[in-house]
Amino acid sequence: MELTTVWFVLIAVLWTGYFVLEGFDFGVGVLLPFVARDEAERRTVIASIGPVWDGNEVWLLVAGGATFAAFPEWYATLFSGFYLPLFLILLALIARGVALEYRSKSDHTRGWDRAFFWGSLVPAFLWGVAFANIVHGVPLDASHEYTGNLFTLLNPYALLGGAATLTLFTFHGAVFLALRTQGELRATATRLGRQAGLLTLLVGGVFLVLTQLDSGRPATWVTAGVAAAGILAALVATARGRDGWAFTANAVAIVAITATLFGNLWPDVMPALDPANSLNVTNAASTPYTLTVMTWVAAIFTPVVLLYQGWTYWVFRKRLTVGP
Repeated sequence: MELTTVWFVLIAVLWTGYFVLEGFDFGVGVLLPFVARDEAERRTVIASIGPVWDGNEVWLLVAGGATFAAFPEWYATLFSGFYLPLFLILLALIARGVALEYRSKSDHTRGWDRAFFWGSLVPAFLWGVAFANIVHGVPLDASHEYTGNLFTLLNPYALLGGAATLTLFTFHGAVFLALRTQGELRATATRLGRQAGLLTLLVGGVFLVLTQLDSGRPATWVTAGVAAAGILAALVATARGRDGWAFTANAVAIVAITATLFGNLWPDVMPALDPANSLNVTNAASTPYTLTVMTWVAAIFTPVVLLYQGWTYWVFRKRLTVGP
């Protein structure tokens, strides 16, 4: 297998890890105003992701760094053409991080809770908008420069993609909260999870069907089916109170959705509306020497990161109880 293919797959894996892990962080933030009735419950909701949220964001940093090093042309076109949406995502992530760090140090928490909510909702929506545009294709010239504007990116298909990821991550956050909490808070998270799951099945199903009709391949019809089955299984498990199975099934659905998007993208990394101007794994890649060095670095350090993050989740695996 060529190194360009290896790094395309590795970048897809990094985005998959980010969406699975950061996805429930986003969902918890979106659900905060609806699942928590008082300050004690709000503290418990935030504590559910407190030990892990910053570690989950490492997947995004590594995915961005890997894209820059392995496919610099892709990185340049993406970050110049999608500058405003990515800047809004960055601002939202900063606001969310500041809110999580400073909320416990303030006597007035409402403002920080709003920052946490919007800092979770905006990325959950805009990541779907961005990836829908990437898979569908955007206007690029012969120099691979983006020639559209913000409103080009806010087309109906991309907005549907944003709604799909927002509902998916909200459902993911609900099943995570049901898994991590007890009592009335768990019951509320389960109830909201059933509602979010039905909405995810509807919106996400329509988005996947349109994606497959637009750029689908035989293999990605299979992964799209797995995604739909995963969401349905998570919804059934939620209704039966099987929180661990619900979380696992929805995580499988997120993996399958990401595989569907990247599977439809291959061998392009940034398809253009005019196929002659598309960026692919060949014309966007770094030199073989760079890819070789990166491969050795990834082989050495990736297991270390995975072991450390797995240990963190194991240490903080117990359910939380609402305190006074």
